[in-house]
Amino acid sequence: MKPTLLVLAAGMGSRYGGLKQLDEVGPNGETIIDYSVYDAIRAGFGKVVFVIRKNIEKAFKEKVSNKFKGEIEVAFAFQEKDAKIEGIDKMPDREKPWGTGHAVLVAQDLVNEPFAIVNADDYYGIEALQKVADFLINDCNEKHYSMVGFHLKNTISENGSVSRGVCSTDKNDYLSTVTERTSIRRIDKTICYEENGEKIFLKDDTIVSMNLWGFHNNIFEHTRKMFVDFVKNNPEDPKAEFYIPLVANDLLEKEAIELKVLTSTEKWYGVTYKEDKDDVVTAMKNLHSSGKYPKALWNIEID
Repeated sequence: MKPTLLVLAAGMGSRYGGLKQLDEVGPNGETIIDYSVYDAIRAGFGKVVFVIRKNIEKAFKEKVSNKFKGEIEVAFAFQEKDAKIEGIDKMPDREKPWGTGHAVLVAQDLVNEPFAIVNADDYYGIEALQKVADFLINDCNEKHYSMVGFHLKNTISENGSVSRGVCSTDKNDYLSTVTERTSIRRIDKTICYEENGEKIFLKDDTIVSMNLWGFHNNIFEHTRKMFVDFVKNNPEDPKAEFYIPLVANDLLEKEAIELKVLTSTEKWYGVTYKEDKDDVVTAMKNLHSSGKYPKALWNIEID
């Protein structure tokens, strides 16, 4: 059974200032999502599920997903702030959805096989997608998950700070914990973040999570139960967000799973800030001209 790629594309893009999921960064108008789907097809994925908001569905299909007809099976899930979740009679009123864990949960009925998760606005590269695809096809089971880790130095924006999941692993590259660190930035030749007013320095080769996970589909039920409790415990907090690492860490603490960290040497590209776009455009142009991608990713007409 071929694995599924779950693309999280419902984010508001608050720091970026718009629908960065639909921004053109490739030489033929490709979006970052185009590269993720193209690499996923090459890696052996059989289906892609996009988690989006209803109010961008038309634009998203016209700009992105219509290109994939005939290339890979496509489905859509919708992450709205009041999306119905079993076990919750009425979702609390709030202005924004509940985070990446909630985004995964709304796709539960569409994913019946092992699956990988990617962010719509992050370029991961073929090596990373191939590693997680091979794992999902050959090694994934109900107690054996994975994530692709990147070297921190390859994930820094030149235009501002970033948030990254800093990973702790054992000697066999199994994840112990992943800890979200915010405001990570490069200062001269060092990388650091601030905690309690002090600079904490990180090594260039620190392994970080970029939200590229490889899961068995049994994670949905555990995620649902955790989310129900999370909502009950945060009924009036408009900023409370339910993240994927919360679920992974909980399963690891309970020793319900083991999670293999598959290290990628790829350079991450993304548009966290508007100023990042020029860097991404240049990088994609170079990847095409070097032969890593063909002159055009898709040779079909867009409806």
